[in-house]
Amino acid sequence: MAAVSNTFENVKATILSAHENTTAESKVNFYNSWAENYDQDIALLEYRAPSLAANSMSSHFSGDREAAVVLDLACGTGLVARQMKRHGFGHFVGIDGSEAMLNVARESGLYQDLKQSMLGDEPLPVQMGLFDVVVIVGAMSVGQVPVGVVRELFKFTKPGGLVCMTTRSNHANLEYKAALEHELKQMQDEGLCTCVEVTEVKDWERGVSEQEDGYISGAVYIYKKLQF
Repeated sequence: MAAVSNTFENVKATILSAHENTTAESKVNFYNSWAENYDQDIALLEYRAPSLAANSMSSHFSGDREAAVVLDLACGTGLVARQMKRHGFGHFVGIDGSEAMLNVARESGLYQDLKQSMLGDEPLPVQMGLFDVVVIVGAMSVGQVPVGVVRELFKFTKPGGLVCMTTRSNHANLEYKAALEHELKQMQDEGLCTCVEVTEVKDWERGVSEQEDGYISGAVYIYKKLQF
């Protein structure tokens, strides 16, 4: 079935309705129902996080990109892998809670493996310490995955590997963002990782709430897992 053209106002209503989904099951059902139109709806938001994350990762990764194994968490339809492919990365393993989103990602042909799993709710079905790069774009925000998940990301990264995260900087997400940065600072103090770069971006995406006029801001974090 062909995707139906949408409007920005309709997309705003869709995204705001997502905030009403508080259980894991309701979130999965929401994304399953959205999968078919997700890419075109996100385009109306002028959502830049996937390209911004891929650009940041590309500027800091010095290894063999074609051979590097990338874990794409909350991969959705494959927007991040699509951007990273343009920078020469070629081996992707994707995990998402929505089987319908994974079906769209599967059709892209970008992934060597795709698995259904709810990040933060159950152990991830992948090997620890395997990945050269771990990325999570769009899911680390209030109402999505809990801040504590950030520690899990590094368990799946090789020593010396890179972790890329994004979050929004709009008013509704400021408390979450502060908690995330506090957790990352704590992990640095424990010698688990080191900050490579934090990029604050003004025009992240178009705002959807009544309190957000125009564009909201966001941030890309690149961290390296230390050798131990």
